[in-house]
Amino acid sequence: MLWPKRSVLRPVSATTCLVPVFPAFRHDTQYLARPHSTNAQGNTAPGIAGKFLAKFQSIGPQKRTQVLDANQLQLLSLTLNKNHLYPGYPPLSFPPSQAANQSASVLATGIPVPPGYHLVYFTPQFLEEHLGPDGTDVSYNPDPPFTRRMWAGGEMIWPRDRGDKRPNLLRAGQIVTETTKLLSAEPKIIKKTGDEMIVVGVEKTFENENGVALIDRRNWVFRKALKASPPGNTPSRQIPPVVNTLNSPGSLIPTTSTNNVYTLSLKQSPVTLFRFSALTFNPHKIHYSVPWAQDVEGHRNIVVHGPLNLISMLNFWRETRNRGDKDPELIIPERIKYRATHPLYADEEYRLVLEDTPESSKIDIYNLEGKVSMNAEIIN
Repeated sequence: MLWPKRSVLRPVSATTCLVPVFPAFRHDTQYLARPHSTNAQGNTAPGIAGKFLAKFQSIGPQKRTQVLDANQLQLLSLTLNKNHLYPGYPPLSFPPSQAANQSASVLATGIPVPPGYHLVYFTPQFLEEHLGPDGTDVSYNPDPPFTRRMWAGGEMIWPRDRGDKRPNLLRAGQIVTETTKLLSAEPKIIKKTGDEMIVVGVEKTFENENGVALIDRRNWVFRKALKASPPGNTPSRQIPPVVNTLNSPGSLIPTTSTNNVYTLSLKQSPVTLFRFSALTFNPHKIHYSVPWAQDVEGHRNIVVHGPLNLISMLNFWRETRNRGDKDPELIIPERIKYRATHPLYADEEYRLVLEDTPESSKIDIYNLEGKVSMNAEIIN
């Protein structure tokens, strides 16, 4: 099978880069440009972005402290259909027919948190009445009408500031402090439609007793809220059938060993999406409500979470490096820069294609139509 030509990865920055969005009923990438209007009054994107930025600059960084519960790591690993947190570790679960005679492994305090798995910690803590109409956490939303959030991209950095140049790992049982600060709020316009929106950049740092262990920068796109009609008023569109038989999750298929290219076929079930939503305490309706995803947001099915795809890319990268000569716990990248361009849907095949270069690894995720839905560059 021939893959589409690799797209060029550009780091996402709310202030310097173009950002793709997912308009309803349209799945070709649309890029945002700076608004030409200087009118900062009323409900325009420049005015609301400026007000939003000033608000959070006056508030300053926000801190939360939490104990990293090993149970979250176990549940996330099972959600990803991985019965071992690291290669060679004891199984985390047994089939029901064996469960009575077996004892599943309990992850020990001090076990390292794999790259990306921190996303199941420091989850939103709000009553349902304080969520947006689409179920999202609104704590970092600009004012209406720019309340429809989409995860656009970002980067994660694992510092090597210590003398031995080894990463300061987050570990189960540690008391960790998360510090969140707003980096930017940039008004943008879609060139083809003229629609306004706001790109928000947020930085989260995670510190344990040894200092900063992780820097997580995220870019969110906020579009104008949709008028939500009650689900069921219009018939939902037919969900397209699954057309290909997939390799089982976790199978690693080298395509060209001499060129250091690997592929991985995945399909996320609605159950997986539900479990991931529960673990991350993310009630965004596009991930579990077919009527909302189709009739309100214009998708053909419920949408795979951007963070779930990010974790899949990091897991895939780690698997290609687990060649027996390294401690799997220490296979940690220096950084990953990633960007989302098209949605992926439940019950549809998609493929991760990883290409190694001397300096880095590049990963593209191709959807059912062969379009790049997400890409990343990982610095080894």
